[in-house]
Amino acid sequence: METHISCLFPEILAMIFSYLDVRDKGRVAQVCTAWRDASYHKSVWRGVEAKLHLRRANPSLFPSLQARGIRRVQILSLRRSLSYVIQGMPNIESLNLSGCYNLTDNGLGHAFVQEIPSLRVLNLSLCKQITDSSLGRIAQYLKNLEVLELGGCSNITNTGLLLIAWGLHRLKSLNLRSCRHVSDVGIGHLAGMTRSAAEGCLSLEYLTLQDCQKLTDLSLKHISKGLTKLKVLNLSFCGGISDAGMIHLSHMTSLWSLNLRSCDNISDTGIMHLAMGTLRLSGLDVSFCDKIGDQSLAYIAQGLYQLKSLSLCSCHISDDGINRMVRQMHELRTLNIGQCVRITDKGLELIADHLTQLTGIDLYGCTKITKRGLERITQLPCLKVLNLGLWQMTESAAEIFQPLLWRRSLYTQHTRGRAATSPDTTHTITPGEDIRKVCRVRDKTTMYFIFCISFYTFASVTNPLSLSYSPGLAALVQCGCQWCLTSCLKRGAAPSQGIIMA
Repeated sequence: METHISCLFPEILAMIFSYLDVRDKGRVAQVCTAWRDASYHKSVWRGVEAKLHLRRANPSLFPSLQARGIRRVQILSLRRSLSYVIQGMPNIESLNLSGCYNLTDNGLGHAFVQEIPSLRVLNLSLCKQITDSSLGRIAQYLKNLEVLELGGCSNITNTGLLLIAWGLHRLKSLNLRSCRHVSDVGIGHLAGMTRSAAEGCLSLEYLTLQDCQKLTDLSLKHISKGLTKLKVLNLSFCGGISDAGMIHLSHMTSLWSLNLRSCDNISDTGIMHLAMGTLRLSGLDVSFCDKIGDQSLAYIAQGLYQLKSLSLCSCHISDDGINRMVRQMHELRTLNIGQCVRITDKGLELIADHLTQLTGIDLYGCTKITKRGLERITQLPCLKVLNLGLWQMTESAAEIFQPLLWRRSLYTQHTRGRAATSPDTTHTITPGEDIRKVCRVRDKTTMYFIFCISFYTFASVTNPLSLSYSPGLAALVQCGCQWCLTSCLKRGAAPSQGIIMA
C-alpha cells in the first residue's frame, strides 16, 4: 500500500524540505497549510543566509526571518539605516555588509549602541568609508566576534588594530587585505607585543595581510611570538618581507598554510629557512616569486615533504628541480606550475611517475609541453582537475581528451578558443548531432572539442549547458563558446561534475 506524501509527519516533511535550495524552500510553503507549517521548522533553514535589499520598510520581513530561525544576513543594498537590521534581528549571528559603499562610521555607530552577544561574524569588506572610529564601536559592543572581514577598508590604521586587540579577544579570523596604512606597529598590537595592546588577539587562527605594503620582517617576528595558534597566514603581495622573515615563521608549529605569492624578495634562501624549521605545512604558495628556482624544490623535498598543495606558478624552475622534488613528495595532491616555461615533457613524466596521488595540476602557459607529456599526465589515476589554458594544442593532441570524457570528476580547462554562437540563436543540440552547424567557432582545434562533446551531452544555445540532462558526461573541455561559460551546476549537475571558469 502506497502512502501519500500528505500523510507524512511534519518532522519528516521538514527533513525533506531541508535539502531544497532557498528558492524551493519558499515555494513549498505555498502548496498548502501543512507544508507551510513544516517549511517554517527551523531545521529547514539551518545555515541559510538571507540576502536582503533594504530599500523600503517591510514590517513583516524580520519577524518572518526570526520565525524560520534565520540568523545569518547579507545586505545587498543599504538604503535604510543599519540600525533597522540590528533592531529587527536581535539574535543575529552573521552580518555581511561587504560592498555597502555608503556605510559610514555614523551609520554603524547608530546601529551598534549596545552589546550584541550573539554576533559572531561581521563582514565589512570594501566598506571604504569605515575608519578606526567604527572599529572602536565594534571592539566595545561585539565582544564575542570570531570573524572580522576588513578587506579593502583602506582607511583602517594601526590605531584601529589597537582597538581590535583591546576588545576582541575571541577573534579567530581577521582579514586586513589592502589595508595599506597598517604597519609593523599594528601587527604588534594584534600579537600583544606592545604595552598598550594588553593581551592582543592571541586566539587568531586565520590572518590575511595580503597587499599590506608597509609590513616588514618585524611583523613576522611579532606574529611568530604572539600569534602561536595561527593556522593560515596570507602574506601575498607584501613586498616588504624578505628571506630573513622566514626564520621567524619557520618554528610556528601550528601553521599549516602559508601564502607568499608575489613576495618579490623571497628567494631560495627563504625556502631554505622554512625547510630547516619545525613547520608542518600542508599548503605553500610561492607563485610569481621570481627568485625561486630549482634549489627551492630541493629544500622543499628535504624539509617540507608533507605538503599537500604546492603552487609554483611563474617561478624560475625546470625539469631538474622537478626531479629533485618528486621522489619525496608522496602526499602532494595539488601542484600548480602554470607559466613555468622551462618545464618540458620530461618534467611531466617525472610527475606522472612519482606523484601518483595528484588530484589537480595547473599547466597554464607551459609552452614547451607536447602531446607526449600530456598523455602521461592524463594517466594519473586520481586526477580530477587539469588546467591547460594557453597551451598550444594541436588537433592530434586534442584526441587524447576524448577518453577522458568518461572519467568521472575530471575537470579540464582549455581557454584558447574565443568564438561564440550567435546570442539570438535558438537551437537545442541532441546527442550525436553535428554541433558545427550552429556554432561559429573558427579555431579548428576548438571545434574538435565541441564536436566530441556534442556526442555526450544535450546543450542549448539559449541556456547554459546543462549537465543535469547528461549523466554520461563526466567532464567538459571548456571550448570558449559563450553558452559553455556560465554555471551549469545551477541546473542540477552532480557535485562531481562541472566547468572550471577561465
